[in-house]
Amino acid sequence: MKKEYSLTPSTSVQSVHREIAVFDYQKGNENIDHSVVESFGEEWKKFHRFSDKEIDTDAKKYFDIVTDEMLNRNSYAVDLGCGTGRWTKYLSEKAGFIEAIDPSEAIFAADKLIGPIPNVRLTKASIENTPFPDETFDFGMSIGVLHHIPNTEKALHDCVKKIKIGGYFYTYLYYNFENRGSAFKTLFQLVNGVRKITSRLPMRSKKFVCDVIAFTVYLPVVTVGRAMNAFGLKTLARKMPLSHYQTNSFFWMRTDALDRFGTTLEQRFSQEDIRKMMTDAGLIDIKISDQMPYWHAVGKRIR
Repeated sequence: MKKEYSLTPSTSVQSVHREIAVFDYQKGNENIDHSVVESFGEEWKKFHRFSDKEIDTDAKKYFDIVTDEMLNRNSYAVDLGCGTGRWTKYLSEKAGFIEAIDPSEAIFAADKLIGPIPNVRLTKASIENTPFPDETFDFGMSIGVLHHIPNTEKALHDCVKKIKIGGYFYTYLYYNFENRGSAFKTLFQLVNGVRKITSRLPMRSKKFVCDVIAFTVYLPVVTVGRAMNAFGLKTLARKMPLSHYQTNSFFWMRTDALDRFGTTLEQRFSQEDIRKMMTDAGLIDIKISDQMPYWHAVGKRIR
């Protein structure tokens, strides 16, 4: 099922479990922020030791709208912007073969996390210079990536082009809090102001500050939410900030604190924005989950 590359790699690197082809993502690639790529590469090299239980728990939230028709053992799939490879690892048992692609040094962390799973190939490349022809894959996904790219709409188009007609594309994009109240939105503005400062710190300082935020903000708020759940106040717990993390470990909180406060480029979208971008890219039957994390969506390619 695995296809040959349509481009010639710049080089290849022998990692722990497999050889990884490297494509020059900076060459002829305008829709990318190089400092963001480098930052995420540093982040995922630090945070890549997710347990199978943690991955499985969170994956059930992300992939609630992905059916066996969309992804199965006959599917040739691609994970665009795979990061540590946690979602590739989870779906490797459901897909026939997965191409996991990332432009950053995170691709080597992904090799360690995924291990010697045979139906996965890792490639260091960007979305714009993905080394496969258009209409190659039965299923594609880009999770938590496209909102960190300067032109999200163009990047989404570039992703969908790699999917066969009749295939499916899945994505997760940060939401703009359209389903939240004014107090929540005001809190976000304050948090976003902090992000604009922390994201410009040197990497070592950034990691330290984000760890402090995880311990002094994430953990206490999540602990209160967990207590609410324990006392049967589930509806109220779901309305709490950071409610998505109530089933996650502290390690996961540290990871996402660095993810959230460590990047200089972040964009947010409404359901309507996402539906329009996906429709314009040639997708139909678009399903946007009404469950956290907001918003994850999938559609079928028709053109």
